[in-house]
Amino acid sequence: MQLIILLCSTFYLSAICWTGQVKKKKNVRSAHIGETVTLPCFYKEFYLKYVSWYIYILGKKPKQLSYLRKYDKNVTLSDEFKNRFTLKPGNQSSHLIISDLKQLDSATYFCIAGYQTHLTFTAAFTVDVKGSGLTIQTSVDQSSSENIHAGDSVTLNCTVHTGSCDEEHRVYWFKDSEDSHPGLIYTHGGRKDQCERKNTKTHSCFYKLYTKNLNRTHAGIYYCAVVSCGHILFGNGTKLDLTAQAKGSPPQVK
Repeated sequence: MQLIILLCSTFYLSAICWTGQVKKKKNVRSAHIGETVTLPCFYKEFYLKYVSWYIYILGKKPKQLSYLRKYDKNVTLSDEFKNRFTLKPGNQSSHLIISDLKQLDSATYFCIAGYQTHLTFTAAFTVDVKGSGLTIQTSVDQSSSENIHAGDSVTLNCTVHTGSCDEEHRVYWFKDSEDSHPGLIYTHGGRKDQCERKNTKTHSCFYKLYTKNLNRTHAGIYYCAVVSCGHILFGNGTKLDLTAQAKGSPPQVK
């Protein structure tokens, strides 16, 4: 499921949606609790009437965070975001500033420009807030990269070390690539039988994402994210590189 489709269906049931060009440099922003992060949003279309930022937290519906009227630069922030969120409007820009970062700010943020019923998705960022100060030692491990060939299959692994957090947790996989916006592609539900434990004493769970018949559209970075004990933790991402098929020597991907 693409987050773009989710946003369109949630907020603009009658709108005609299309995607703008989004530059894919550093779409995942990592920062520590208490720091400040700036999410830039630029647009070129002069006819656009308004610019809005939306926040999408894993497992929840997207929320509108801000609204900017272009003609008078009037900014409206939703009540729950007024304390630490600031909008910096400029000429063909609308940057979102989040100060005094908290764990709950870990989410995906979308900048959307609009005219009447038309929407243009101009920026998308996933913010990963680190340094939660948790007493539980929870972590998410992923391999850094996988080299595969077109037409092959691959299994991506995600190891969740739950520490003393024994609550049921929910695992999400999403993909970020040059050709598309970050999109949620699979969810492991909250049931304990989703967790493959090799050793119950280690408090570790092993999740797998299997993809077959790979082609160019599958290339990108796949992130594993875990929601547990009231916190969201992200893996560092596994980069999937596709190369031309070498005859007679299929790759071995673990």
